Amino acid sequence: MRSVPSKVSIIVPVYNVEKYLAKCLHSLINQTYQNIEILVVNDGSEDGSGRIINDFSEKFPDKIKAFHKTNGGLSDARNVGIDNATGDYIGFVDSDDSISESMFEEMLCLAEKHEAEMVICNIQKVDEKGDILQKLTQIPNMPEKIDLETHFSVFSDISYFACNKLFKKELFATKRFKKGISFEDIQLIPQLLLECKTIAQTQNFHYQYLEREDSISKTHNEKGLDILQAVEDVELAFEESVYSHKRKELKNFQILEGIYTFLAYLAYVKDETLFYEMSAKLDVFRKKKNVKIKDILTYSRFDKNYILSLSVRKKIYYLLFFVGQKKLIRKLI
Repeated sequence: MRSVPSKVSIIVPVYNVEKYLAKCLHSLINQTYQNIEILVVNDGSEDGSGRIINDFSEKFPDKIKAFHKTNGGLSDARNVGIDNATGDYIGFVDSDDSISESMFEEMLCLAEKHEAEMVICNIQKVDEKGDILQKLTQIPNMPEKIDLETHFSVFSDISYFACNKLFKKELFATKRFKKGISFEDIQLIPQLLLECKTIAQTQNFHYQYLEREDSISKTHNEKGLDILQAVEDVELAFEESVYSHKRKELKNFQILEGIYTFLAYLAYVKDETLFYEMSAKLDVFRKKKNVKIKDILTYSRFDKNYILSLSVRKKIYYLLFFVGQKKLIRKLI
């Protein structure tokens, strides 16, 4: 029996979120599980975020550890947190989001109950008023305890957010978020999963993802190409893992993240020349991986045909792309 309760390190990267930060930190301070440390990393914020962090660290010195650094990006800020974490488990919360008060208590309980190296909870998108916009169920077709050798389909089924998961600290022994890229979660989290034997899940919607009003106007550009590189980085780790014989799941991962996720991003690229350049690179990626159109159209996620599960608008977009009607897509976008 473990005599000392497990400690959870919660890492919060911060950059110019003064409007949302206090709500986020209150949701962490008020966790029902209290053997936690909250590592708040100010990544060179130019607004009042630094002052808010200092106020909280002075008020809750036993809980909050404040770090201030020059701007280096999300990966760099998270890595500072990992480097300074002293907990047995690590969780990540984005500074404009919030969590339910029992999130880490339940997820830690599941980790210890099932000796799981990773635990996953559901996400719901909320607006700035707190109203629920969308519920994102993560693994609807699996038991609470998931043995990966038996149920490896989760490798190509789950969404690779960092923020709705609890990780055994040992998973980060030799791994960190890749600096200077976008889509760092897609690049790293699958690699961590490949180090696991057992994961666990709860169907509770513990994580509240804020759909910010200013996020609608975000620019979609060539950074989307980082998705394809992230998939290739994961492939290298896959080949060295104990699951390297599970080729079907690797191809399905390539389809979900390398094709569908990439195309979802590409749909919002407004620059026409860039749209065609990125489309061409996706075609090269698909042929290099020997992913046929038939493979894409028959791909199943959570035991259901993926493209048939989508809205009519998304179906039309994907099907037009797969049959080469990119000019028509541009007229419809």
